[in-house]
Amino acid sequence: MKPIAISDHKLIKKYLDGDHSSLEKLINRYKNRIYAYIVVFVKDKQLADDIFQDTFVKAINKMNSGSYKEEGKFIQWIMRIAHNLIIDHFRRIRRIPIFENKNSEFDIFDLVFETDPSVEDKMIIDQIHKDIRKLIEYLPDEQKEVLMLRYYSGMSFKDIAESTDVSINTALGRMRYALINLRKLVEEKEMILSL
Repeated sequence: MKPIAISDHKLIKKYLDGDHSSLEKLINRYKNRIYAYIVVFVKDKQLADDIFQDTFVKAINKMNSGSYKEEGKFIQWIMRIAHNLIIDHFRRIRRIPIFENKNSEFDIFDLVFETDPSVEDKMIIDQIHKDIRKLIEYLPDEQKEVLMLRYYSGMSFKDIAESTDVSINTALGRMRYALINLRKLVEEKEMILSL
């Protein structure tokens, strides 16, 4: 008779209660899947080994510090950690400094360019887009609306002004403040929005 598998949640709880063999069971349950995911992107066994190890070290540290919240499945959580470490690796090897332009005409969307990206570039660009969308949610509604209409709907400022029933200058001003506020949020959260 096949033994009944203990749930991830119970294994984590047992580990946090001091049963280190529970952590080993959890790692063994998912190690092949996580390792395969990492290898697909980095295409280097030694690097994959390092990222794989870092993934579990980071997961263990988060669990030990009480940062792990049972919001979904453990595998999704740990795969997200692996994914973020892969992105961090690709950003680090490019050695591009954080953009520190104090020009008020800075446009955060100039950092996202269109070319034929590699798999690594595509992962980083996808993450940048997700990060920008999260930051946009912090903007006041009027600024968010103008920004979304301009960048995600491709509308001209004339069309934006007409559809929001404001002057072109007001639409331009809202866009300017939206970009200034996005830049401040990027700096506050110490985000890297470049390849």
